[in-house]
Amino acid sequence: MIRSAALTVFLLSLSLQACLQSGHKPQAVATSHLPAGYFINSSGDTIRAVVRTDQEWKAQLDPSAFYVLREKGTERAFSGPYNTNKRKGTYLCNGCALPLFSSAAKFDSGTGWPSFTAPVDTTHVLEISDHSFGMRRVEVLCRRCGGHLGHVFDDGPRPTGIRYCMNSVSLTFREE
Repeated sequence: MIRSAALTVFLLSLSLQACLQSGHKPQAVATSHLPAGYFINSSGDTIRAVVRTDQEWKAQLDPSAFYVLREKGTERAFSGPYNTNKRKGTYLCNGCALPLFSSAAKFDSGTGWPSFTAPVDTTHVLEISDHSFGMRRVEVLCRRCGGHLGHVFDDGPRPTGIRYCMNSVSLTFREE
């Protein structure tokens, strides 16, 4: 039991160290002349925001997904089903089904969370500064529903050098 706790503390400290060393800056978000609650993706599609009350989200999501997506929580490392998923397909937002990441951009970062080099469309995610827990990080949100997905770091593989570190419970998977 003590060894398990010590291992958990060690792994978390390594993850936090990577977070602190991240110099990734949030991307600029383009504004448009659309009414509030809409955005245009890079394919030219107009996408309407999904807005629900906490009660509606709780009815739709299981407790762990609600905790991560709506309360900005984090699932335990190595606990999510998509960390080791090797199937081909697309990862969607678990809150609103917006396509977020392709399996072609997925890689094994060794961190215990599914990691990607880039989103399927940069307009489908929002990147905002996150100074919680005394760290400087960049939080990743779903552009359509505002759900917390994870964080992005600048320690990923080539060609992007970026690691989108996502929570499995924030995602669903559509196999090709």
